[in-house]
Amino acid sequence: MLAPDLIGFGWSAKPQHYDYTIVDQADLTEQLLREQGVENFHILAHDYGDTVAQELLARDAERRAAGDRSLMIESVCLLNGGLFPEAHRPRPIQRLLASPLGPLVGRFGSEKTFAHSLSSVFAADSRPDEEQMHQFWMLWCSKHGKRNGHKLMGYMAERRTHRQRWVGALTRPQVPVRLIDGLRDPVSGARMVHRYRQLIAEPDVIELPEVGHYPQLEAPADTLRAFREFHTTRVG
Repeated sequence: MLAPDLIGFGWSAKPQHYDYTIVDQADLTEQLLREQGVENFHILAHDYGDTVAQELLARDAERRAAGDRSLMIESVCLLNGGLFPEAHRPRPIQRLLASPLGPLVGRFGSEKTFAHSLSSVFAADSRPDEEQMHQFWMLWCSKHGKRNGHKLMGYMAERRTHRQRWVGALTRPQVPVRLIDGLRDPVSGARMVHRYRQLIAEPDVIELPEVGHYPQLEAPADTLRAFREFHTTRVG
């Protein structure tokens, strides 16, 4: 199993003078897979990672069409994320970071503001406690990550620019795909699921009604159960 922090996130490098794009994240992911000698693989992704997974799915379809059997995806399981830009509802802080004020907002944002914004995407009954929230804050700040917050928000514009390619990867998948979604997520919850069901033929969706943006944290047992059931019944 590989569980990388994408560049700019978590404990990974967070270079200041860097062009953070979904395509680059996909390139780095493929490079990691090749370095590890991986030929076939399954994807479990969340949020920003969902969009990286959509780009990887698009590349997978292109390789299969060309007869290239390298780096073949076997299945994809997606957790809450902005799969369709028209159904994505970013939080006010995300809009600010993506605006011309973004560099200042990111650099001078406080832990209190961060905690308020992040807690709002959790369901009311499963929000992090003070210590957990502080740990999230430390991850955000590690390696001077605050200064890059505005750059990481570029994915929202990328989703609009590449909508046809990335949504097409979901509507014409070459492999089994499941969405596990916490419906109380104000960013990519019930509205995103509704749009998914509109656009995807025979959608495989597991709805978690009492869960917010982070199913893996808010309802880990239910999320794991849905993931395992997907692999047992549809992937094999």
